[in-house]
Amino acid sequence: MRVLLSADMEGVTGVTWTDDVVPGTEQWQRFRRLFTGDVNACVEGLCAGGATDVLVNEAHSAQRNLLLEDLDQRAVLLTGRHKPLSMMQGIDSDVDGVVFLGYHAGAGADGVLSHTYLENSITGVWLDGLRAGEGGLNAALAAEYGVPVLLVTGDDRACAEANEYAPAARTVAVKDCVSRYAAICRPPARSTADIRAAATESLRLAGRTGGAVRPHRIEVEFDAAQLAAATAVIPTVEQLDVRRVGFDAPSMTEAMKAFKIVTTIAARAIEGIYG
Repeated sequence: MRVLLSADMEGVTGVTWTDDVVPGTEQWQRFRRLFTGDVNACVEGLCAGGATDVLVNEAHSAQRNLLLEDLDQRAVLLTGRHKPLSMMQGIDSDVDGVVFLGYHAGAGADGVLSHTYLENSITGVWLDGLRAGEGGLNAALAAEYGVPVLLVTGDDRACAEANEYAPAARTVAVKDCVSRYAAICRPPARSTADIRAAATESLRLAGRTGGAVRPHRIEVEFDAAQLAAATAVIPTVEQLDVRRVGFDAPSMTEAMKAFKIVTTIAARAIEGIYG
């Protein structure tokens, strides 16, 4: 049984502010170890539940945060940037389930380090008319390949979002949000034990279905007018309002590729502290 583990960092044990997840800081070096600990707990639980192959896809920032030398030897690590399916690279490799580890609430929502792809600048994303964060977008992509979401870990707000886009999935809250930069955190020994147990139980949900390819629409709202104008030059992207753009795609795979282009162009149009 093959499982994809999409590993983000903002929802990891103990993480609460910028320096915890920004490469090169002292805090980031500390939380790389905790990040790897959460991942290893999940791998251990998945293997105990019957997984024979675990592909860990690094999904945070430059996607070079996990400590390969400390990774559970039963897993393999997909690390580095410029992956066609980004956070979900590997979903098309005949996996039987996917885990969203270290996830966070979406842009515009209350949650620890909440955002959708860009750390700020995006104030909301809507998929087929419903607000969606990274988890919701990635779950829709998984569904296109007939892959169930097995487990979601993060803060309590990320888990609440998961109950909307993947109601059958197991959830583990490793911290409770107090504000965007504060949380009540479980100690690593406790959170990793919870992740391990939930991962084992989640394997009961594994098993591909037929999947379904259908058209999707994504709309993105920014916090500044020039970001919408910059992304509206992309073919198929329409400026809907001063700060909002939208586009249609024939499949979720194509929608996510287009969304990646939109966020990349928007990131390049941010100018200093004024955004």
